[in-house]
Amino acid sequence: MALTQRLEFRQSQSLVMTPQLMQAIKLLQLSNLDLTAFVEEELERNPLLERASDGPEAPVAGEPAMEPAEFSDADGPGSHGDDAGGEHVEMASGSAGDSFEPGPEEWLNRDLGTRTEIEQTLDTGLDNVFSEEPAEAAARAAQDAAPTAYTEWGGGASNDDDYNLEAFVAAEVTLGSHLAEQLAVAFSAPVQRLIGQYLIDLVDEAGYLPPDLGQAAERLGASHRDVEAVLAVLQKFDPPGVCARSLSECLAIQLRELDRYDPAMRALVEHLDLLAKRDIASLRKLCGVDDEDITDMIGEIRRLNPKPGLKFGAARTQTMVPDVYVRPGPDGGWHVELNSDTLPRVLVNQTYYTKLSKTIRKDGDKSYFTDCLQNATWLVRALDQRARTILKVATEIVRQQDGFFTQGVAHLRPLNLKAVADAIQMHESTVSRVTANKYMATNRGSFELKYFFTASIASADGGEAHSAEAVRHHIKQLIDAESPSAILSDDTIVERLRASGIEIARRTVAKYREAMRIPSSVQRRRDKQSMLGNALSAPAVSSDRSRDPAPA
Repeated sequence: MALTQRLEFRQSQSLVMTPQLMQAIKLLQLSNLDLTAFVEEELERNPLLERASDGPEAPVAGEPAMEPAEFSDADGPGSHGDDAGGEHVEMASGSAGDSFEPGPEEWLNRDLGTRTEIEQTLDTGLDNVFSEEPAEAAARAAQDAAPTAYTEWGGGASNDDDYNLEAFVAAEVTLGSHLAEQLAVAFSAPVQRLIGQYLIDLVDEAGYLPPDLGQAAERLGASHRDVEAVLAVLQKFDPPGVCARSLSECLAIQLRELDRYDPAMRALVEHLDLLAKRDIASLRKLCGVDDEDITDMIGEIRRLNPKPGLKFGAARTQTMVPDVYVRPGPDGGWHVELNSDTLPRVLVNQTYYTKLSKTIRKDGDKSYFTDCLQNATWLVRALDQRARTILKVATEIVRQQDGFFTQGVAHLRPLNLKAVADAIQMHESTVSRVTANKYMATNRGSFELKYFFTASIASADGGEAHSAEAVRHHIKQLIDAESPSAILSDDTIVERLRASGIEIARRTVAKYREAMRIPSSVQRRRDKQSMLGNALSAPAVSSDRSRDPAPA
C-alpha cells in the first residue's frame, strides 16, 4: 500500500458559537433581576451604551429642580422688590452699613477667611498680633487638624457629589454576630472564647449545632468536658433554644427558660415521635397525666419556637415581578403583553461615536470604540429578540392552556416543550431557556411559565389524556372532602379516579400525595379524630367550669 500526498477541497456547514450568539443565549434564561444587573454592568463597561432616559433630549438630572427653587427664593413671599428689602439683603450679605452693628451670633457665624487672608488684611502675621503660650499654640494646632465640618465626621447633610446616604444604613444583625457579642461578655478566658467562637461558627441558620461535637473537640485539641461546659453556657444565650443539637434539646432549653421542664414535660419532649403520630393514649400513659393536662402540655409545646435562629439574618424575601401579563380580552379571548417595567431600555449613542471617529487618531483607540459599537448594537438586538421570544412563547402557552384560564386548574391540559416549540417553529432548548425564571400574572394568580408544562396521564375510557397537575388537584379535592369516619385510602382514591375516567396506579397516587405533603390515611384518621375529639370536649369543659361555685 503506497502512501501519497494530495490536496482536497471539502465543503461543510457548522454552527460557530460566536460571543454575540452566546450572549443572546445567555440573556434568554436570565430572570428580570439578573438581566437588570447584567445591563448595568454593560452600561458601566461600554461608553457607547446609554439608558433611554439619558439621551440628549432628556433633561439633566437636578437642573429643572434648581430653577423653581431659585425663582421661589428670589420672588417668594418674603421679598417684594422694594427698597427696604434691597437694603436688608445688602446689609445681611456683609456690606458696610452706617447704623448696622452685628450681634453676637453674627460675629460667631461670620467667616473670617483663611489664615493667609487674615494676615494679608492685617498686613502682618497673626503671631505678632496674638501672642500665644506654647500650650495654647499646641492646642490650637490640634484643633486646626481636627475636622472642621460636621459632614467630615460622617453626619449632617452635604451637597457634595460623594455624599452617600446608604453609608448610614444600619447593618443587619446576623445570628453569628448576635451570639459573638454575648460570648465576649460570658467568658473572659481566651481558651473558652476560642471554643465558644468555634461552636458559634458551626451553628446553622436555624440555630442548631451538629449532633456530634467529638470532631470539634479533636480539632480544637480540647477535652470533651471543656467543650460541654462552654456549650452549656452557649445554650443560655438569646434567643432561647439556640445551640441545641436536636429538636428535643431545643424545646427542653426553652421550657427550662420558662420554668416548665418538670418530669411530665420531660417525658413528653423525649417522645416527640409519638406526638407526631398523635398517639395521645401512649403519651398520657408515659407522662402520667390525664386528658386535660396532656392537652395543655401539647399546647405549650406548640407555642415554642422549633427554629429560634431564623429571626436573625434570614434571607430576604424578594417580590416576584411577572414578566408577562394575561388579561381577558374584549372579544372573549386573552390579551398577552410584556411587563415593560422589567425590560431595560438601552440605546446606542451614534452621535458620540461619530464625534469620536473624527478626533481619534490612534489605531488602538479606533479598534476599541469599534468593538464597543458592535457590542452595543448586538446587546440592543439581543434584548429586542429576547422580548419577542418571551412574548411568542407566552402567547402559545395561553393558547394551549385556554381551559385553565377559563375554568381553573382542573382543566389544565398535558403540555411539553416540543408542542410549543413546533407551534412557534423554534427549538426545544430555546423554549426551555425562555420559560426558566419567568413568571406570568393571570386572573388566577401568578405562575412560573414551567408550571404549564405537565406530564400526561392516560384516560380510562381511551379519551383525551389528563394533566398531572389536574390529577393532583383532583386528589387533593377528594382528601379535603373526606369525613373523619370514612378516610380514603390510596386504593380507594385510585377507584374514585378511575370512575372519573383517570387511569392511574396506586404508587402514582402515593407519590402525588407525598409531594403535596398530605399524610397517609392512618395519620389522617388520627389527626381528624383528635381534632373532632377536641372540638367535642371544649363545650363540655366550658360548661363544667360555668357550674363551679364562685370563690368566696
